[in-house]
Amino acid sequence: MLGLWAVLTLAGVLYSVWLGYGGRAFAATLTAFAFFFLVMLLLAARGAEDLLASRFGAGSGYLLGAGVFLFYLIYALGTGAFTFMRAAAAAALVLIPLALAASAERKPPGAWQDFATTLAVWLAVKPLPNPWGWSLSHSLWPYPGGRLSYVFTVLLCVNIALACFLLIRRVNGVGYSIGWGHHWNFFILASFIVFACIPIPLGQAMHFIEFAPDGSQLKSLPLMSLGILCFTAWPEELLFRGLLQNMLSRASNSDLAGWWTASILFGLSHITNMGFPNWRYVILASIAGFFYGWTWRKTGSIFASALVHAAVDTAWHFLFRTV
Repeated sequence: MLGLWAVLTLAGVLYSVWLGYGGRAFAATLTAFAFFFLVMLLLAARGAEDLLASRFGAGSGYLLGAGVFLFYLIYALGTGAFTFMRAAAAAALVLIPLALAASAERKPPGAWQDFATTLAVWLAVKPLPNPWGWSLSHSLWPYPGGRLSYVFTVLLCVNIALACFLLIRRVNGVGYSIGWGHHWNFFILASFIVFACIPIPLGQAMHFIEFAPDGSQLKSLPLMSLGILCFTAWPEELLFRGLLQNMLSRASNSDLAGWWTASILFGLSHITNMGFPNWRYVILASIAGFFYGWTWRKTGSIFASALVHAAVDTAWHFLFRTV
């Protein structure tokens, strides 16, 4: 995992330098990104969370939260974006989920604090629509020109979710581990192929998508696919399958109820995409959620469901146009 982190981070550095970035602001941004991305990848190594928990207990979660805030300050001070208001907002994004997790530390998974923490993390990434189009979390990352605000917000929220659920709450069955299990090839391919047979004709019948492959974008396919996997599919699968579906199943004592409920909530979370309310998007995203949830149930890994998720989003981006 350290090797993977080093290769991906170095690729990002070289690409950024090629685009002309440099100086203190770039160094501060790179430092914060490297830390957040390292945590995201390193905790996906098998046994990493157990090693940390055995040495530091729940304190490892609090240490990670402190580290997240410290590296935000490095970014803010290094880029000249520091204000007391932004620092207070970043502290709230870190402390509120940690406090909720701490208050439920000895309770079984599925306590109300778990759902409140999940909601807080999700709203930080994708806030409710407002007339100003303003987002608290996205406003924390003004450099460079706000272009990395989504990526940094996702990374921060993933770090906090890992601190809360893997290190403090020690929720099992999340499946936050990169690996390759038995029959994964079948489950991933079956989920992608069967799913494609449903939303493509349905989306065209609903006048939501149309087949419009764009060959000019093929050169960006590898980088775009990797970005979709790391910063969209992986975080969403952690939140909706590893955490939400997992805890809904426990709270209802029914895997089926947890699966279906999480899938519908996943669909509803897209209601603000490309206009509000976008019910066509909700319907197709809910169907996608059923297949992602099925993959997670069969493999026990968010990595497997994230691969299906990323394949769907990548195919949509390069082969179809939203009407």
